[in-house]
Amino acid sequence: MISIVIAEDQRLLLGALASLLDLEEDMQVVGRASNGEEAIELVRQYKPDIVVMDIEMPIRSGLDAAEELRALNSKVIIMTTFARFGYFERALKAGVSGYLLKDTPSEELASTIRSVMAGRRIFAPELVDEMYGREENPLTEREQEVLGLVADGKNTKEIATELFITAGTVRNYISVILDKLNVSNRIEAITRIKEKGWFK
Repeated sequence: MISIVIAEDQRLLLGALASLLDLEEDMQVVGRASNGEEAIELVRQYKPDIVVMDIEMPIRSGLDAAEELRALNSKVIIMTTFARFGYFERALKAGVSGYLLKDTPSEELASTIRSVMAGRRIFAPELVDEMYGREENPLTEREQEVLGLVADGKNTKEIATELFITAGTVRNYISVILDKLNVSNRIEAITRIKEKGWFK
């Protein structure tokens, strides 16, 4: 019997997923969590074979939880509405075994669970396609660092102090960043880099 913990903050969906998986003869849902923190506690308690987890949840996100669960030997399948490459990339780094979108048919979820139990990794085809047709981040490490500080709300002077460079150098970096991303201001630059999944 495959033991499963489900983590999903929408109660209706959590109940529906649990009911569907419990109908499978070889599966049993042993725990239901409404956030990443609860998911970790349930995994420690029940030691399930599989954790089916949403990404955007309160208290602790599914990706944060997946990174911690890596050490607990449960296989994680992310199930999310978001086909964002940045999320997918982080999930891969966390060692997840599956990444499905919520419009996946229910029978596909059950077959993915079985495949993951057999040692395979299953990912939404549209994300795999995007991975191979994807643009590279044009920013250098230093430019990413500067933009990260801009995103944290720091002004030119604060960035200069933190990076031990002059305010003029910071302005030069920002000018190059805007040019490379083909945007006209800092807000657009942050939005663009998040959309592309390049934000660390």
